[in-house]
Order: sequence, then structure tokens, then C-alpha cells
Amino acid sequence: MSRPGEEQVVIEGPAGPLEALLTRGDRPGLVAIICHPNPVQGGTMQNKVVHTLMRTARDLGAATLRFNFRGVGSSAGEHDYGVGEVQDCIAVIEWARAELQMSSLWLLGFSFGGYVAAAAASALPVWPERLILVAPSVEKQRFADLKPLGGPAVVMMGEDDDVVAPEAVYAAFADEPGATVQRFAETGHFFHGQLVPLKAAVEQALG
Repeated sequence: MSRPGEEQVVIEGPAGPLEALLTRGDRPGLVAIICHPNPVQGGTMQNKVVHTLMRTARDLGAATLRFNFRGVGSSAGEHDYGVGEVQDCIAVIEWARAELQMSSLWLLGFSFGGYVAAAAASALPVWPERLILVAPSVEKQRFADLKPLGGPAVVMMGEDDDVVAPEAVYAAFADEPGATVQRFAETGHFFHGQLVPLKAAVEQALG
């Protein structure tokens, strides 16, 4: 389901077509791309945290792209445990560069998508202007292989997360001088009841 102002687009990915939703912004060249949580646990681009990240970037004037990884929704292919999904993300970035004349990238991801966003950022020739990682999966994915990160990142982490271990996230970014970790008290993995504070924090980080 698309939201008002979103256009359905199809992006050619390495495993076949990827379905995506696009909003067009009023800041020329600025595009925010948002990566969704793990499909194995039901994650899609319709996730509430993903939608919150999209709305935040949209409200700041960026064009936004949220998309389904391979094997999710109408996107072709099969789940690839983070490897192929990074290539999907890079394909979406390249599409935005070509089709939207993207010159500045905001890259955002939630959970599994946080790992994918960080891995895609690490594979790009130029680090994104902003990298926002919400409860990034640092244990189940090969996050250690990305260290040290090639640029700054802002991490949003619920202190009561029962899916991604908060202490593992704090440890993963403790030795990253360019990383800022913002903790949300009494907050679980999906930020239930905390989406408004999350939006405000992301807005400040992007601003």
C-alpha cells in the first residue's frame, strides 16, 4: 500500500525487479533511501519504523525511496541473508543517481536494514551525507567486517530492545569516533509508543 504522495516505481535489481515507493522532494538532488527489517521476521517496506523514517526525510524536503528487498512483496528473487540485499540497496542508490539526479544521499535503515545500510555505505565510493541506523543488527549480520566505518553514523537504540542486544550495539560503536549513539529509555525493538520521539530525534540528526 502506498501513502498519499508516494508513487509506485520498479527498479531493476541484480536478482530482478524491485518494488519501491517514491516521494518527490523540493530540495534538488537530495534523496533519502530507507532499508527495511529482516524479511524472515516479516519485515517489509511497510514497517512502521521504516514509514517513520520516510516521513521524517520527506518532511525535511528530501525525495524518499523505500523498497522491498529481493523476495519480499513483488520484488523478484530470494532472501539472501544480507549479502544480496546490500546489492539491492546499491542498485536502488544507482537508480536514484540516474533517475532522480541524486547528488546528496541520506541512507537510513532499521534492524536488518540498518546493517544493509551500513554495508552499502561502506561499498560506495563516497560516504552518504547522513547515515541513520535504528537498532542495527550487529550480531546476526557480519557487522564486524565493516569496521572501522568509513564515515559518520547516528545510531538510535531502544534500551529495552529484545531483538537486537543493546549492549552489543553500544560495544559495536564504542570505538567508532564518528558514531553518535542515542539511547531511548523503556523502548523495545519496534519503538512501540516511541515513534514520535524517534521522528524528532531523526529529524534533528538529519537537519
